[in-house]
Amino acid sequence: MIDIEPLDSGLGDADDDFDDIVEAFDSLLPDHRYTDREVSWLAFNQRVLELAEDETVPVLERANFLAIFASNLDEFFMVRVAGLKRRILTGLAVPTNVGRAPQEVLADISASAHALQLRHALAWKEQVRPALAKEGIEVVHWDDLAPDEKSRMYDYFQAQVFPVLMPLAVDPAHPFPYISGLSLNLAVRIRNAKTGRQEFARLKVPPMLPRFVELSGERRSARYLPLEELISQNLGDLFPGMEILEHHSFRLTRNEDVVIEEDETENLIQALEAELLRRRFGPPIRLEVTEKMDEVTLELLINELDITEQEVYRLPGPLDMRGLFDLSRIDRPELHYPPHVPTTATAFQPAEQNGRADLFAAIRKADVLVHHPYESFNTSVVAFLEQAARDPHVLAIKQTLYRTSGDSPIVEALIDAAQNGKQVLALVEVKARFDEAANIVWARKLEKAGVHVVYGMVGLKTHCKLLHVIREEDGMLRSYSHIGTGNYNPKTSRLYEDFGLFTSDEQVGRDLTRLFNELSGYAIEKKFKRLLVAPLHLRKGLLRQIDKERRNAQEGKPAGIRIKVNSMVDEQIIDALYRASQAGVRVDVWVRGICSLRTDLPGVSENITVRSILGRYLEHSRIFAFDNDGDPQVYIGSADMMHRNLDRRVEALVRVVAPAHVKELVDLFDLAMADTTSSWHLGDEGVWTRHSVGADGKPLIDLQDKTMAQVQRRRRSRAVR
Repeated sequence: MIDIEPLDSGLGDADDDFDDIVEAFDSLLPDHRYTDREVSWLAFNQRVLELAEDETVPVLERANFLAIFASNLDEFFMVRVAGLKRRILTGLAVPTNVGRAPQEVLADISASAHALQLRHALAWKEQVRPALAKEGIEVVHWDDLAPDEKSRMYDYFQAQVFPVLMPLAVDPAHPFPYISGLSLNLAVRIRNAKTGRQEFARLKVPPMLPRFVELSGERRSARYLPLEELISQNLGDLFPGMEILEHHSFRLTRNEDVVIEEDETENLIQALEAELLRRRFGPPIRLEVTEKMDEVTLELLINELDITEQEVYRLPGPLDMRGLFDLSRIDRPELHYPPHVPTTATAFQPAEQNGRADLFAAIRKADVLVHHPYESFNTSVVAFLEQAARDPHVLAIKQTLYRTSGDSPIVEALIDAAQNGKQVLALVEVKARFDEAANIVWARKLEKAGVHVVYGMVGLKTHCKLLHVIREEDGMLRSYSHIGTGNYNPKTSRLYEDFGLFTSDEQVGRDLTRLFNELSGYAIEKKFKRLLVAPLHLRKGLLRQIDKERRNAQEGKPAGIRIKVNSMVDEQIIDALYRASQAGVRVDVWVRGICSLRTDLPGVSENITVRSILGRYLEHSRIFAFDNDGDPQVYIGSADMMHRNLDRRVEALVRVVAPAHVKELVDLFDLAMADTTSSWHLGDEGVWTRHSVGADGKPLIDLQDKTMAQVQRRRRSRAVR
């Protein structure tokens, strides 16, 4: 067993001294040293859009990226823009991380979002839709249909669509109806043939029906008509005796962020259910309309919805492009990324053909590092939990659940374990954004099965990914632990890139025992051996590691910092990286999304390199590596460098100690940051530039393809042995 000193010494005079040093250094840094986080997020979604515009990407994947862009932007408005507006309206607005008034940032967001949504609409209209048509997948307009196709579509409308439509009139007897967030609607203006009066009606496009109606389908060719066009061409059946004057699509986005004020006596589940009901009626924050909408209809919507002109988005194409998720699933393998079947991690492969691996034996032998989705989640995490659930020697299982799938084998395994008489603790984070309702359902199902369900700590979200199994072996208790970077979700594990560490190390076991006691009881731990835990220790622990690299560089010792995260926003962490850079430390940051760090500050950031990689898989793992004078210290875990992760969430990083695992993580980082690898580079003024083709005109290395190939080679080499 490797003996490791505690990672944090708790509070005391040393921390006070460290804070004084940090404050002195920060006073020497330039004032304008951050990029606005909201503007940086829009730059991230632009990178997603650039993948949709890339002609070298398979065309159905391009359609999928268009849908991802639309879904991302919806959430951005529902949460980030809504939050800014709420703070402005309540008078609680404070300057942003770049010192600007929220009103100014909101104006910048509006300008950027308008430009991006227009670019997104044109990417579909002028690039992806024609490219699909070349491959025999046509999305057509009503006027493109032949008479027999129109007849078939009318029959479909009468049989499948008309019965579920609900036109809502607006007149003195019928007030303007409630418009649900993200619903696709038709605004219809009609003239009463008897009275000559003009009337207005709202018609919701049924979300349970296919967004694109298939006219004809064969193996290599198919034609689709948007559902809203089918409805709009048959409005006469809905308004008999009326003259249809105008009809246009529109879509509303509402503030759907959940705000829970907790105290020790409140029933969290009941409060959350009430807040979810309130979410449906959040104030409007964005109105999307087609570019041909007439001014009379638009003015009516603006007035009735109490929305500003700035919040109106006129678009030259279909609204709600999330519908392209359906098209992107068309079974045309040649128009998708080549299939990849995750392999079983080498340590977990059964010794005999068709045998079942003993995962406990494998973990006792040595720590196991698994890289998803290149290596299978099902034959590692799920198999580990299922083996624990049925193993008579297992006494207890403890697990955190932040997000999981609706038919989760994880939940079923926990239920099986409880029914098999084991002590089972599940910490279900019911406040996981947009998964709240599903998590409430699973929490109650677990409770009914006899699982001890807790909901974390008051005022904190539990975001760490922990699984702890206690097993009796030869009259002694042994801990088996899994610490991951991603959710315990078998579905997203096929799309998200993540790491997970399995270990039977006693120090990790003791750390997790203490941490779970803190999460489910009243314990307050100040020291852990191989874990860095937020909110009490993680920030200070990382700042100390970064500062140690700075001091090593000043003393002429090997020094270097590598950080891979989804978001780099926290000012204290960024300032620490600036100080390290000023001391000559090479700082490599690999970020998927938001990055408030700048690389264009003279005398401050010359030694900082920032890269972003997007592709078929969503880069989701978090890695923190420090050269440490030639003895690398490497951590993986769940925490991004954001205020919420470091201060308002329970997060955990685990130190990776096996030399082979340290090398694997460092090698992956080196490949990601290499100029020969395709990526986006962060440059002056926060501008990201894509580098995907070399000077010789050949494509640069695709990191995800390369990783897939390396994992497959490892499997083949073991099979040969």
